[in-house]
Amino acid sequence: MTSETITAKASGTFTLGDLPVSRLGFGAMRLTGSAAFHHGTPSDRDRSIAVLRKAVDVGVDHIDTAAFYFSALRSANELINTALAPYPDGLVIATKVGPHREYDGDWGTSARPDQLRGHVEENLRQLGRDHLDLVYLRRMGQDSIAEHFGALAELHAAGLVRHLGISGVEPRHLAEAQAIAPVASVQNRYALDRPDPQADELLRRCGEQRIAFVPFYAVAGDTGERGATTAHDDEVLAVARAHGASPAQVRIAWTLHQGPHVLAIPGTGNPDHLAENVAAGALRLTNDELVRLDSARQHTG
Repeated sequence: MTSETITAKASGTFTLGDLPVSRLGFGAMRLTGSAAFHHGTPSDRDRSIAVLRKAVDVGVDHIDTAAFYFSALRSANELINTALAPYPDGLVIATKVGPHREYDGDWGTSARPDQLRGHVEENLRQLGRDHLDLVYLRRMGQDSIAEHFGALAELHAAGLVRHLGISGVEPRHLAEAQAIAPVASVQNRYALDRPDPQADELLRRCGEQRIAFVPFYAVAGDTGERGATTAHDDEVLAVARAHGASPAQVRIAWTLHQGPHVLAIPGTGNPDHLAENVAAGALRLTNDELVRLDSARQHTG
């Protein structure tokens, strides 16, 4: 098969709460420009819309976005609404609240608990929906997330939010949130070239409880919001050559191999990269390759 014939279904499925999705999803951050937020240059609007429509055409049914994903000229939520509404049955759109950006693009003070309803309503307005499938509370450094997560739990009870998640957290925050309401998903930074014992522990706990674990920057690595890394370990390059794959595809495949509850959300504004990312869901690494990649990860840095 070529990348053009592989769909997201090749990655397998998992559930976000009670919503089944392919394990290979799509992150909307890079839709707005050559790099996220105010970095880089704004995207071509028609091209970004085409990427979204192609994603759905190749079986992507899980899109991760946020109202604060915007550049000087583009809003990820507006692009999603324009490209995909009326939304197809089975499409799950996850968003996140907590961070805040001013109209000029600068980052503002993170939201207080009483401001989270406004954040949720802004996502509803931009996406043109009457409820949100999944909303993550993005922790902004606070020691306790109880008050913020409790505010989201009230919105869940009111029917504005179907499922709740947490993001940017430590292992102790999972139990803190679960004492308030069910947690459907945890979204943390996690990558092959970024060893993190706390993230490893969260991944393990989520697997034991059948909670989805959704890494971000899995392809970007240390470059973060500025885009996919070009610094690849020798082991990554060797595995890529063995499979006739790109290093980015190996990074995505390694991510998916971390457990059946792990979902990948690589993002791009490039239709060719989209097909390549989706095709990574069909890449099966051998046990020996996984051992080599894991060993290289432990020695990173």
